[in-house]
This record gives sequence, structure tokens and C-alpha cells, in this order.
Amino acid sequence: MSSLGEAISTARRALGTTQEELAAAAGVTQGALSRYEKNMREPEGDVLSRLAHALGVTESFLKGAGSVRGAMAVDAHMRKRATAKATTWRQLEARLNMYRMHVRHLMEEVSLRAEQRIPTFDPVDTDPADAARMVRMQWRMPIGPVQTITPWMEAAGCIVLAEDFGTSRVDGLSQWVDDYPVVLINASAPVDRLRLTLGHELGHLCLHSSEVTLTMEEDANRFAAEFLMPEEVIRPQLRNLTLGRLHDLKREWGTSMQALIERARELNVITPDKRTNLYKALSNKGWRTQEPLSDELSPEIPALARSIGEAMSAKGLTPDEIASIAGFADSSRNTIFVAQERRLRAI
Repeated sequence: MSSLGEAISTARRALGTTQEELAAAAGVTQGALSRYEKNMREPEGDVLSRLAHALGVTESFLKGAGSVRGAMAVDAHMRKRATAKATTWRQLEARLNMYRMHVRHLMEEVSLRAEQRIPTFDPVDTDPADAARMVRMQWRMPIGPVQTITPWMEAAGCIVLAEDFGTSRVDGLSQWVDDYPVVLINASAPVDRLRLTLGHELGHLCLHSSEVTLTMEEDANRFAAEFLMPEEVIRPQLRNLTLGRLHDLKREWGTSMQALIERARELNVITPDKRTNLYKALSNKGWRTQEPLSDELSPEIPALARSIGEAMSAKGLTPDEIASIAGFADSSRNTIFVAQERRLRAI
């Protein structure tokens, strides 16, 4: 069955555009567009061309978006708060799925040789903490804190993209496309939260590449905690916690004070009452919503997508040619590379 309708609807939702708006831009009726999206009718060549232009992609992108392992519009692993609006996270999910398809188009032309790989585990047979330890060992990471997690993930072939989500209620999303993992993170989040989000999404990629479990979010949280704060090293440092001690540990480990408190409780280093008292102390300082020191931590800056673009340019390809390979209508729509360069300039 044709997946063209799914490609059109996903691209539309990623832009936050209604059926009426897209129909008007493409010069078709809303009823006709609805039938296209439901695969009840296939748009003719000139109509498809107008739809692709309005969506900012190439015709070949729309036609080929469904020929991937699994559907184009898959559910994304997502780190979000319960209060996140459904319309917001669904648009972000559609945006991630579009990036997955653009990455797939790109990788048909580009050979990416990763130093490492992101291993996958059966979540039924493998404890999340054990999985995190195995990843650290396979990647030959230092025993202590991870100064920045993004370079490690990118060295394993993970495409990390950062953009402002326009909300603080969604932190990140991830999913595989063929053999390539793609992660989209909220560039407006503080570094300590971004780092935990990256660890969380890495946990999903390792543990939930094919299996869906009822404890997925808990598993990803446990993976991230062990990956960023290995029990063997951090346990002795979590005794006798005070706000001053949390300050020092945040500088050393690059994680939030709240994450450190949760790690201490998870490892039974502190009692439930101690945990409550520490949170009260944070609240009294106004640090539950905005912690100090986050701007002192090493930033998480994705670089792989930008490096791929630079490598293609070095081979003589023009910006429009690169955009076309990735499935964008023109270079101004090429958000895989353009958005990352703007992000780097902002930092």
C-alpha cells in the first residue's frame, strides 16, 4: 500500500500547518487533500509538485519516505512532562520523523564511518544499569564523570539535532531509521537537563529499538542515571548531602542537583526524609525551577550534522545540491544543517 499519504500528513504536522492551510498553498481543495492523506487517492504529478513545494521538500522525498524499515510516522521515544500539550508533542514527533527521513535520504549518498556503534539490548533480559555499564565499557569511556555526552553519541553514528521547541515541557525525542539513530533535543533547556535528556534518549535507543515495555520511561531514567553517575564511583560522594555539597557535585558531574538527590535516594544512600528536606531547601532558594551553576557547565553542542554538510561542500557540492540530496526543496529549507549552524553561532 502507498505511504504517500502518511508522508504528506507527517510533513504537514511537522510544520504545524492545518489541512486548510496546506490545501490553499497547494491549490487544491481541503477534501482532496484529506483523501490524499488517507491514501484514498493519489495526487497527480503537478499536484504532488505543488504539495512538495508547500511542504518544503522534494517530490522524491515524499514518494520515497515510506520505503524504510517500518512506517514513516512511528511513535517516538520522548522525554516530556505530563503537562505537555498533545498538539505540541505530536508536532515535535512529526518533526523528528521528518528528520529521520531526511537522514535516510542523506545516508543513501553519504558513507558514515562511526568509531563506535550504539549497541542494542533486550530490555527483558538486560537490566538498564547493566546496559549503561556495558555501553560505557564498549565505548572505553573514563570511569568518572562524562564532561559532554554528545561527542560520544555522535562518535557512535548518532545524529543529534538541537532546536528550540518553544516549550519547556518537552526535552527530547529519539528513534531509529534503518541503522541510524536520530535524537532531537530542546536547545533552550539548561545544560544539566539536556545532559540527562541525552542519557535518557540513549537509553531508549539501546533498550527499546524494537521492544516496547510498560517500564520504558523508568528503564531510560535508570540507564541515564548509571551512564552519567556510575554507582561505583558516585556512591561514596553522595553521603552527607548538603546544598553546598550538591553545588560541588553538580560542577563535577554536570548533572542537576535534583538528579543527584534522586540518584542518592535510588542507591539508598539517603533516607526518604533526607530527600524531602533537601527538596525543601532547594524550594526555599527558588532552585526547584531554575538551578544555579548550569551556565558554568560544558555545553552540549551537536557537531556531526554540520561536519557532514562541510564534508559534502568540500567535495564541490552546492548548498542547493546538498539540500536536494537530503530531500529539502532548497538550501533555505535544509534545517538539518542550517539550524545547527545557527545554534552554534548563538552559543
